[in-house]
Amino acid sequence: MTATVDRPLPAGAPRPWPLSVSAYHVLGETGLIPEKTELLYGCVYEKMPKSPLHRLLVMRLLRLLQALVPAGFHVQPEQPITCGDSEPEPDLSVIRGREEDYADRHPQSAELVVEVVVSSHDYDRAKLRAYAAAGVKECWLVLAPERQIEVYRQPQGDRYSVKSVFLVGQRLTSSAMPTVAVDVADVTA
Repeated sequence: MTATVDRPLPAGAPRPWPLSVSAYHVLGETGLIPEKTELLYGCVYEKMPKSPLHRLLVMRLLRLLQALVPAGFHVQPEQPITCGDSEPEPDLSVIRGREEDYADRHPQSAELVVEVVVSSHDYDRAKLRAYAAAGVKECWLVLAPERQIEVYRQPQGDRYSVKSVFLVGQRLTSSAMPTVAVDVADVTA
């Protein structure tokens, strides 16, 4: 990504034309928007290529979550969540219901969202507003270089009211999904 969603426009620059989720879908279906993009706050952003470390950590977390999530929920990797004027594709999300429940629409919230962060710290933090506004109960930013996990809980409006940091040597138990507990060292490298 060459820009973050919070970067102000230069003085005198024309205002971007905001894009709705439905327009984003139509443009994507007609091939006018590349596949590897996501919509944030009405703007289309190209997704960054995945590093080998990113892929490793996502796959490790996917296996862990699939083993720990109870019946009545499912884990979706890199799939859209419709959040108002945004449609981010978190690395992993735990969604209430069965996959088949979303045959004609994307989920509009999640119990837990996980973003693995290797080099896109500002961009992934900028997504937090969309997740909070959509009522995502808990969001983990797995910070690979720092070997820690930032946890955001209790959405209020477009912000999370509680932020915690978990370090190597600590165990993180999700408050949104209490069956999900991981050792930080196991999922950060």
